[in-house]
Amino acid sequence: MRKAAYTLLIYILVLSACGNKVYDRYEHTPIGGWEKNDTLTFHVPKMAKAGVYQEELGLRIDNSFPFMRLALIVETTVIPDFQVLRDTVTPELVDAHGRYTGSGISHFQYTVPVREIHLKEGDSLRICIRHDMKREIMPGISDVGIILSGK
Repeated sequence: MRKAAYTLLIYILVLSACGNKVYDRYEHTPIGGWEKNDTLTFHVPKMAKAGVYQEELGLRIDNSFPFMRLALIVETTVIPDFQVLRDTVTPELVDAHGRYTGSGISHFQYTVPVREIHLKEGDSLRICIRHDMKREIMPGISDVGIILSGK
């Protein structure tokens, strides 16, 4: 009886830690800076069930990032329909007083909502991200990621 209770407790803890995330992946950007023509691509596998999903952008920067905001173009292609959804995301990374608004000490992490997507069972996604800043090479960005969660 005691063993069954421990097993049940562990099972509940594991399930509660899972959350609704169905995809969470980051890609590194080059140390020398993220070039404007370098597109990061994420391939989200087929959805196990239909539903509404929240697409979020994850971003990690360091102290060498030279601007207050960052303009990113997020292009999401729903496969097999090949429906293309384009969004421009411009998160504020540094406030007017020069303080980083993300969480962290020397590296800062941000999570920015992009959109809600209605997906059918078996749909997959190809998500392409590039920066849209006037500067060709963007220093200070270490990782860019995509988080997809069920609602």
